[in-house]
Amino acid sequence: MSSKVKMATLSLLFVCFISILNIRKVMCAASCGPIIANDKDRIQVALNLEFLEAEFFLNGALGKGLDAIDPGLAAGGPPPAGAKKANLDPLTNQIIEEFGYQEVGHLRAIVKTIGGFPRPLLNLSTENFANIFNEAVGFKLSPPFDPYFNTLNYLLACYVIPYVGLVGYVGTIPNLVNYTSRELVAGLLGVESGQDAVIRTLLYEKANEKVQPYNLTVADFSSRISQLRNQLGMCGIKDEGLIVPPTLGAEGKTESNILSADADSLSYERTPQEVLRIVYGTGDEHKPGGFFPNGGNGRIAKEYLHET
Repeated sequence: MSSKVKMATLSLLFVCFISILNIRKVMCAASCGPIIANDKDRIQVALNLEFLEAEFFLNGALGKGLDAIDPGLAAGGPPPAGAKKANLDPLTNQIIEEFGYQEVGHLRAIVKTIGGFPRPLLNLSTENFANIFNEAVGFKLSPPFDPYFNTLNYLLACYVIPYVGLVGYVGTIPNLVNYTSRELVAGLLGVESGQDAVIRTLLYEKANEKVQPYNLTVADFSSRISQLRNQLGMCGIKDEGLIVPPTLGAEGKTESNILSADADSLSYERTPQEVLRIVYGTGDEHKPGGFFPNGGNGRIAKEYLHET
């Protein structure tokens, strides 16, 4: 084992230990169990995240979003705040452009199958991402993290978003009743999983590279972002970084963690309330914020917002 890998492993062991302590403190206070909802309501929780991904990918690659590509899908919802073209290398730009168009297809498929709603207000500003990264590392980064500054920053920002939708879909499928709904979500999950795998692989290639000008590696950032999502979700460890101690790797034999999964290499799953806690950045499905300043749309998200 190289000295770099040893150092990364020790650092990640410490992060995992702190994460477990913090998660155990809040798990009892959070709702982690199933909820009563029909297929449409469950899938519409995910529709919020599909809007988020579509706007982030399209704007990152093309400098324009749904209002230019397919305005009908936005259904009159407000334009996203702060979204803009990222400074990407040609290969990454092509990949992200493809992801953006895939999200347009996802939106269309959901609306066509179970019905949609207007695009919620989204906050894709540099300031919002800077706040998320500050929260993840536990201190104020200087200069503030800018997701649009270069390819590596943008890929790290991508690490923040699609995985949440992926585990949300895994948690949704067992609760769906209608065959058409299950078929839809299985198809969505397949592509979302692929997107996440591509992002994680591109980042893993640079796992031990320092993210300039910060004294943190790509692996450090991934681990701390995953830790933050576990804390916000409040229902245990369902998220892991790009490098893990061997005991957490596949069959306890690998430190690489290109695909985040449990002890049996099965995907983790999250409930709607967990997903909302994470994308709101508040750890509370009743309190909007983060990527959704006014909260999500759809019955489940709206009902949580109206609960006291």
